[in-house]
Amino acid sequence: MGKNWGDRPWKIDFRPLRRTLPTAIDIAVVGGGFTGLAAAAWAKTLTPERTVAVFESDVMGAGSSGHTGGMALAETAAGDLPGLGDVLAGYQKILTRLNVDAGLTLPGAFELGRSNPMNKSPISWQDSGDLRAVAEVPGGSIDPGRVVSGLARAAERAGVLLFEHAAVEDMKFPDTLELRSTVGALRAANVLFATNAFALELNGMNGRVETAFTIAVMTEPLAETALAEIGLGERKPFYTVDLPYLWGRLLGDAVIFGSGLIFFEDWRGFDQLDINRGQAVQVFERLQNRVKKLHPVLENVQFSHRWGGPICISEEWKPVFERHRKSKNAIVLGGFSGHGVALSVYLGAWAAEALLGKRELPDWS
Repeated sequence: MGKNWGDRPWKIDFRPLRRTLPTAIDIAVVGGGFTGLAAAAWAKTLTPERTVAVFESDVMGAGSSGHTGGMALAETAAGDLPGLGDVLAGYQKILTRLNVDAGLTLPGAFELGRSNPMNKSPISWQDSGDLRAVAEVPGGSIDPGRVVSGLARAAERAGVLLFEHAAVEDMKFPDTLELRSTVGALRAANVLFATNAFALELNGMNGRVETAFTIAVMTEPLAETALAEIGLGERKPFYTVDLPYLWGRLLGDAVIFGSGLIFFEDWRGFDQLDINRGQAVQVFERLQNRVKKLHPVLENVQFSHRWGGPICISEEWKPVFERHRKSKNAIVLGGFSGHGVALSVYLGAWAAEALLGKRELPDWS
């Protein structure tokens, strides 16, 4: 049985132009999600004279980026790391420069907890205790389909060569970097590995990160009175700061809820996962039952969509953003631990500047 990750509530409406594979390029990007597409578009925009190509093993956005919940947050999963800067402001700047309509809204986000609630918390749910808002932080949401499509179009407009169904299977290090893919081989002066939860042997993260499949469900549209009664009248996304974990956001008048992980012994397990079989069935049932018990208004709620996608959990929740251990001319970026919606694009542009010699990488080790 092949992969069936469910019915996400957005579409990616981009297919790249057919291109001839060159024999050598300046920058090769492995991975066609938020990170890779943003990095490629940014590099080509800053230096139009350089040749840049993206290699995606499936179609653009087929991995984490196209299957995320679309909640944009201001920091990493480990918080505000040294030198990180203003992620959301930087994210908006990049989207504006690349002319990407992300459907971005930034009303703020609620952090939820089962102790020390803020005064007049609008949310009061029953979920392993009394779950209430404990703080409000910067944040919002996007349309993932529009972001993937917009970044891909921006890259193609700038002159980036985009290759789908072009899995990079092997690579020669350290100085002259040679990529061997299913569409052919070529040499690259610089490489960015933006595969996140995939190809962990290739990007050097095998044994350093943990991969899992995370799930989400979306309710039917709710009346404004119902949204107000459950504390979401301000339309702010939310996530818990204690366990059991729960996150969510609005999409129109429907509410997306996410929680639950399915782990694999090997990242290749993603390709065989079917949400209608095995452990996934129970994980979705638990989440839907949990949502119905949060508040009386949700007791009989119906669900219109359910889906999931890959997540890459890094050590101490810090993103992996460093030179590849086999070459100073290759950068590895991934392991966003569930905080990658805005961060991946922001750090993708940073990675492009580093490959161009315009910026140093952070030291988050």
